Amino acid sequence: MGRARQPAPTTWRNIAAFWLFGLCNNYGYVIMLSAADDIIHKQAEGVPFNKKCMEEIETRSCHGRASTGAILLAEIFPILVIKIVMPFFCHKIPYGFRHFIVVALQFSAYLVVAYATSFEMAIFGVAMAAVGSGIGEITYLSLSSHFPISTIAAWSSGTGGAGIVGSFAYAALTEPQLGGLTPRMTMLIMLTIPVAFAVAYWVVLQFPKTVYSPGCSPSSWLVPEDIGRREKRMSACCTEIREVLNAQPLLEAGDESHLASQRSLTFGDRVNLIKPLLKFMVPLMLVYFGEYLINQGLTQLVYFNCANGLGLSKGSQYRWYQVLYQVGVFISRSSVRFIELPQKVLYLLPILQLANAVLFYIEARYAFVPHIWIVFAVILMEGLYGGSSYVNTFNHIHKHVPVDVREYSLSIASLADSIGIVGAAFTGILLHNNICDQLG
Repeated sequence: MGRARQPAPTTWRNIAAFWLFGLCNNYGYVIMLSAADDIIHKQAEGVPFNKKCMEEIETRSCHGRASTGAILLAEIFPILVIKIVMPFFCHKIPYGFRHFIVVALQFSAYLVVAYATSFEMAIFGVAMAAVGSGIGEITYLSLSSHFPISTIAAWSSGTGGAGIVGSFAYAALTEPQLGGLTPRMTMLIMLTIPVAFAVAYWVVLQFPKTVYSPGCSPSSWLVPEDIGRREKRMSACCTEIREVLNAQPLLEAGDESHLASQRSLTFGDRVNLIKPLLKFMVPLMLVYFGEYLINQGLTQLVYFNCANGLGLSKGSQYRWYQVLYQVGVFISRSSVRFIELPQKVLYLLPILQLANAVLFYIEARYAFVPHIWIVFAVILMEGLYGGSSYVNTFNHIHKHVPVDVREYSLSIASLADSIGIVGAAFTGILLHNNICDQLG
């Protein structure tokens, strides 16, 4: 079972496929967060925008106690459950079937949110997108173990691209001075993304021979047959044959890679393997706690008048905050091919991110920042910290974790950012309500 085969080729098609996986998988997640303020105010139902900026802000108030943290919680809690449970059995589910489920959930989510007639219905659509995103992240990170390490960089860059493309598309299409579309129409336009997602897997990707469809699943036809045909299943079609790419650091020119079989892991093995990953997971968790506490807990309360807010309405300011954050994420998630951070730097990033969170809490409470450009700059740095932490964490895991447990390690490590985001969602709601009580 461990005999060597030729590794999956690092072609432009595979790089492009993984970039599209990252883009499409995270796109719905980004869109829902960008639309969070609109969903909170039921603008997905066609309620008109407040198109005007505020000439003067004499007294600060929350304009209601609904926090965008509620949208974040609806998105991230299903993802957390998926990431806790799925790594223990996902190896038994064919990749093609998983991909089909992800695409179907994403397509359905856009439709549900677009035509939501109540806040609860919109939240259900958000949760559907979240489940698809959670399954997708585990699926494509573990799938990358069958390819050279360059696919990690492509995946991470794609997820960063989802942030900047998704947030900018939503902000531009709904901005009165630009697209001027309603959130409903904008959501319907986004249905093109699941279509691109399907094409990326079933047309663009060159599926390697090292990936096998375990068990007699009726969905096995979903795995591409024209490229890299699978060997016949052994005996009763229930014997798992899983050889994966043992990619050494391919960031260095001239490195070669070979294949090694994945270790057969018991439940206890899978639990024990989490411990050596904590040095990567804990810093990533704290970084994500800080940045999502800012984005979905505090920026909703950070706004400026016309003179200091570039003439943007309160809702527009929130949407452009999301764009600037995602620009930082995209830049940093695409940087690992050029700047690979040492592992020690991963422990500095949580400190910097939590310092940003403290700054935004003080601003939300006391409004001491004189102009929105300063907030834009800090949010850009916040995105740079978060993206750097993400891509360098998984890059180090891919390089340093033993190859025979790499597939599992990459999937379970993705739990870290979700734990941080869930903590940020709960904390953000509490902080939002606390600030509202103080502002009156």
